[in-house]
Amino acid sequence: MHFTEYSDPFELFAHWLEKAKSTASIAEPTAMSLATATKDGAPSVRIVLLKQFDTRGFTLYTNLESRKSREIKANPNAALCFYWMPLDKQVRVEGVFEAVSNEEADAYYGSRPLLSRIGAWASDQSRPLDSRETLARRVADLRGKYTEKNPPPRPPHWSGWRLVPHTMEFWHQGDFRLHDRIVFKKNASEWIKQRLYP
Repeated sequence: MHFTEYSDPFELFAHWLEKAKSTASIAEPTAMSLATATKDGAPSVRIVLLKQFDTRGFTLYTNLESRKSREIKANPNAALCFYWMPLDKQVRVEGVFEAVSNEEADAYYGSRPLLSRIGAWASDQSRPLDSRETLARRVADLRGKYTEKNPPPRPPHWSGWRLVPHTMEFWHQGDFRLHDRIVFKKNASEWIKQRLYP
């Protein structure tokens, strides 16, 4: 089925994501650009990893005191962009962030490698750091305290955000810049699909 025939954007995204995961030349298929903005609308963008995805939206996990989290709290409107160059495909997602539940955050945190869980305690993400040695000492101290048999609890400053989409655009590269583009926009409880000029 050609991608423009899909009526559900989540089904189409899942299909494309699986293709990206099965393409050896795509090293990190879940990498996505995340664009946030301050309350006053000053933008910032960075690459993050998609950790969970379902019909509720797109979930990432992070320090709740990081720059991205501070901006999400002040202005929950945000956008994502996936670009899989070997597949000539791009997906843009626009929506509003909501916090994941404590149960979801606990489950994901518990699934991470021990050193990643320790890192969530050691890093004051986005804050000034006087030297790499300071961070290394923090990690070493925590490694002496926590083990697989005595794992660290989820830090109170670490959780997840789910982008609940209202717009999803799918782009497939065409010859001579005559690309295929379709956009889905949420209208109450249904998605309205529209083809766009390239």
